[in-house]
Amino acid sequence: MSAQRSIADLSADLADRAESFCHQYFPEGRKQGNYWQVGDTSGAKGQSLAIRLQAQNGRKAGSWQDFATGEYGDLIDLLQERLGSVTLKETLREARSFLGEAPCPAVPRDTQRAERPDAASSKRIARARKLFSAGKPVLGTMGCTYLQGRGITRLGPALRYHPRVFLRQGEDDADPPLRAPALLAKITDNRGQITGCARLYLNPSTDGLAEIESPKRILGQLHGHAIRFWSGQARSDLIVGEGLENTLSVGTALPEFDLAACLTATHLGLFIPPPGIERIWIAQDNDETGSAASLRLRNQLGSLGIACGDLVSNMGDFNDDLRAFGKNALRRSLLGAMKAQGLKIEDG
Repeated sequence: MSAQRSIADLSADLADRAESFCHQYFPEGRKQGNYWQVGDTSGAKGQSLAIRLQAQNGRKAGSWQDFATGEYGDLIDLLQERLGSVTLKETLREARSFLGEAPCPAVPRDTQRAERPDAASSKRIARARKLFSAGKPVLGTMGCTYLQGRGITRLGPALRYHPRVFLRQGEDDADPPLRAPALLAKITDNRGQITGCARLYLNPSTDGLAEIESPKRILGQLHGHAIRFWSGQARSDLIVGEGLENTLSVGTALPEFDLAACLTATHLGLFIPPPGIERIWIAQDNDETGSAASLRLRNQLGSLGIACGDLVSNMGDFNDDLRAFGKNALRRSLLGAMKAQGLKIEDG
């Protein structure tokens, strides 16, 4: 059987299980009629990307389109986008694993030879770098006001602000994109290279998130990477969390720890730890999705010989905890959980 025919067969088999595929790789999306809607190819929440679940009116199941970017394709294309900068061979292996035809491969270490992104990925990464470089320091801006309004005081050079970032409001918006203020956060690999830029669109009237479909969007590559915040001292421990606000809430209470925000539960489970890390604390949301992502990352860390500890929010997420109980109470709660799992630290 030819390679082309093999890919076509895999694509057809994935299409037959489109809804299961969506639950597996895009758990933060939701079913709307004959479509699964999610924010973008990274799996963020939203509705800009629509995946057809069943064949209809001559249109194939598994076909998809991102109305915010114009991208489209089949489930093989979508799986490669979701996995990030991996080869087609690795994507096909993952597809076969999902279909039960082959064991799932281990996530490659970032310290190994990096795969060269394809042309489309390279363009998105270049756009992400250009956007972040156009931002200005976040202190004194609407971006800072947004975070402080959520009780967050842990900032850093990974954050910037831009007053006029291109924006399409929804998947059916055929008008030229508008411009809106946005908090920017750079996504980096373990070498410090920018692979993407997260955009949190803001509402100038409320200092909160913009009231649009998917106000949090990602440009570039996220798979295995994260938004990073350093404490200023070399540490062998690292706190890894889901959303930006969630991770920064933990960092507000524990400023002496390094942080990595993976942005979605899916990408939390795919995080590639940097060299020199001996223990990772997984800061997860208090829900089934967070538990599943934490388990996936824990299994990966175990295979790499990295110790792991769990931090679970009392409420929905750690930003809820921070706002409800305050920084000092959250610090006591987190340190208590960490000490119970073997952390030795003097807390003055």
